[in-house]
Amino acid sequence: MSLKYRVIPVTPFEQNCTLLWCTETHKAAVVDPGGDLDRIRAAAKAEGVTLEKILLTHAHIDHAGGTAELAKSEELPIEGPHKEDNFWIQGLAMQAQMFGFPAPEVFTPNRWLEDGDTVTVGNETLEVLHTPGHTPGHVVFFHRGSKLAQVGDVLFNGSIGRTDFPKGDYNTLIHSIREKLFPLGDDVNFICGHGPMSTFGQERATNPFVSDHRG
Repeated sequence: MSLKYRVIPVTPFEQNCTLLWCTETHKAAVVDPGGDLDRIRAAAKAEGVTLEKILLTHAHIDHAGGTAELAKSEELPIEGPHKEDNFWIQGLAMQAQMFGFPAPEVFTPNRWLEDGDTVTVGNETLEVLHTPGHTPGHVVFFHRGSKLAQVGDVLFNGSIGRTDFPKGDYNTLIHSIREKLFPLGDDVNFICGHGPMSTFGQERATNPFVSDHRG
């Protein structure tokens, strides 16, 4: 495997922050550093990798709360999410108040991502899919070589992302899952923002919200 990963649950929401690294260069990206940065740094040290950048699927606080601090302390560029999530970044203090998190610093990504863009981790390339519905600027990272997707809070093992937050939309989310994610292949493994991993095939067969057999 040219791309390896380690899932690091962070914050009281048990958000699946992921350390992704290229086995050739030992360069790594941190996907969705919501908090508990010492845990993330310790994982990078244990795996013997060098942090190269931060990738964000979306800007809810449990995914993005530690971004500014980690970017500053480790001198890392921030890539993602899509610019439609900027209002969530600007509202991080409000989110912190709402959910009882310490107020994080607001940041501006070095690069906003669009559908069809690519990002690199060491020598490996991941495709970017814009997948609105949970948030309007949500993106998914897909590594075709290892058939691995980082889907944030779009899709879960047996469930889907919430759509009752500002600018969330149920029909848009279902469209993102069925038209953007499922065509990538039944054999794609995905890391979701919370809970255990699954495959698109399993969700297509059994997920009550998006399966081929639903109502």
